[in-house]
Amino acid sequence: MVRKKGSLILCGGFLFVAWNALLLLYLWGRPPSGRLGEGQVNLAGEVIRLAEEVEVQLETQKKLLKQIEGHRAVWARQRDRKPPPPPPPSPVKEDTEVVIPILVIACDRVTVKRSLDKLIQYRPSPQLFPIIVSQDCGHAETARVIGSYGEQVTHIRQPDLSDIRVRPEHRKFQGYYKIARHYRWALNQIFNMLSHSSVVIVEDDLEVAPDFFEYFQALYPILRSDPSLWCVSAWNDNGRDALVDPSKAELLHRTDFFPGLGWMLLKDMWDELEPKWPSAFWDDWMRQPEQRRDRSCIRPEISRTITFGRKGVSLGQFFDQYLRYIKLNTEFVPFTKLDLSYLLKDKYEVKFILEVYSALLVKIEDLQQGGSLKGPGPFRVQYSTRDTFKVFSRNLGVMDDLKSGVPRTGYRGVVSFLHRGRRVFLAPPEGWTHYDVSWS
Repeated sequence: MVRKKGSLILCGGFLFVAWNALLLLYLWGRPPSGRLGEGQVNLAGEVIRLAEEVEVQLETQKKLLKQIEGHRAVWARQRDRKPPPPPPPSPVKEDTEVVIPILVIACDRVTVKRSLDKLIQYRPSPQLFPIIVSQDCGHAETARVIGSYGEQVTHIRQPDLSDIRVRPEHRKFQGYYKIARHYRWALNQIFNMLSHSSVVIVEDDLEVAPDFFEYFQALYPILRSDPSLWCVSAWNDNGRDALVDPSKAELLHRTDFFPGLGWMLLKDMWDELEPKWPSAFWDDWMRQPEQRRDRSCIRPEISRTITFGRKGVSLGQFFDQYLRYIKLNTEFVPFTKLDLSYLLKDKYEVKFILEVYSALLVKIEDLQQGGSLKGPGPFRVQYSTRDTFKVFSRNLGVMDDLKSGVPRTGYRGVVSFLHRGRRVFLAPPEGWTHYDVSWS
């Protein structure tokens, strides 16, 4: 376009020069007329007439040049003008378009059928939520159960079934070593072989809630956008019926404790963890400060998974005392239609600290007696040492163990739960700054 406009300018200039040349040739070549006297008179008149014609022609040429200059200026402005910016792209609806595979870790439990039945029943889309069952152990009957689902699931098998060489005192923990090996292999399949960007990991003894998929679909963009988060979990360690608010199925929390038991992981995080993945006890390893790095997870008020697996390498640790009483959510919450930005750290932390430390400070005896406390709460019980935390936790019915100094469900050291229908914060003194790993 610019080249074309330049050619037009050159043509205009050429016409101007050519016209003047023709005019001069005309004047030089015009023959004289009449006698000398008449010729002088006629010559003077002719000169005047020609001068007038020249003026007219010069005026015409001036107009032509002005038009050319005007067009040239317009073309220059058009050439230099920046094109208008393209309209902003419409926001990508990551919560509805991303593919989130469900990785089921299986071994020798034929009861994996219970887990798979619920996953398939509640799955809104096989395309968006492919189910991949990774089996270790080589257990033939479990393999037949998995195979019976045909194309509804993808069945992959961990190829290395050999025993792992361990220290003599760790021979009884051989199962924990094999689980860590299996997790590493299975997650590498998901991220490196199948090229997924995220995954939700469940084990073969978990049953999921009706809004399990909706929950993770809605929280995927939150996890991606907040670098202070490193996982989303469907599990509440203190999710017993009496400790949660049944009227707030939509309520979600941040926690510094890695919950597991149905959790979402992004590929970027796996790229960080995989090179140093432990040989055993992977979940407690995740809870160490070197891995957590002051990052948090999202957890629900009411669990979106429950475990039915008393049998396992942990030999039922905590199952009879806590896990069997965890309440599974039954109300479908449309999380993808809710504004979950309150979970982002900058918003959440300010409100959380204000709510906790403006709550009425009470003694544990006041809570246990109940009658002396007025109003619906919330109330705050303060602990200052590891021992007082454990005593208060046991008396209030919440889990009392700590991993690398972090209490289960804790956020900034605060454990939030319901006691006799009123919100209670079991909290360290105001001004808390960090966890004490010696409390483990």
